[in-house]
Amino acid sequence: MCFNTLVLLLTIFSFPLTSISQKQNGGVAPRDLWCVAKNNADDQSLQAAIDWACGPGGANCNPIQNGGPCYDLNDIQITASWAFNDYYLRNGLSDDACFFSNTAALTSLNPSHNGCKFPSSLSVNKGMNSNSTTTTTTSMGMGTDSADLSGSSPIAGTWYWPIITCNLFVILGIIIGV
Repeated sequence: MCFNTLVLLLTIFSFPLTSISQKQNGGVAPRDLWCVAKNNADDQSLQAAIDWACGPGGANCNPIQNGGPCYDLNDIQITASWAFNDYYLRNGLSDDACFFSNTAALTSLNPSHNGCKFPSSLSVNKGMNSNSTTTTTTSMGMGTDSADLSGSSPIAGTWYWPIITCNLFVILGIIIGV
């Protein structure tokens, strides 16, 4: 009987906390997204898309210019990814803003590398933007390591309270001898 009461209390107290945190984010935990060049896109199509994004598209392509932190003459994928991502961030974060004649796609894998840090969709949602040519993104929670997953913290917040509540009920059950 006491065990059933303990399970009932656990259920009552853990699920409302989970659903409250999900309602704050529209039911879905936000995640970082980047618009990058598809690895199967041909170089000629990528170059045409870069030319459009950096020209009429209005993307900030200074970081991929000679001497910029993302400049790599030998890697058109990185160059295109920077241009595509900047355009995507400036134009509403929609699927249409990451198409480029089917040479681009959205990813949750951070394309940042070495000194080239790509701003993400969450950095725009947090009030940051890609107007800056600086590549320091510590204010976006990405730190200096491109594999830093600190942008995932909202997911952890979703599960934190139910786990803590469950552990407290187990400890309480042990103490009162359930």
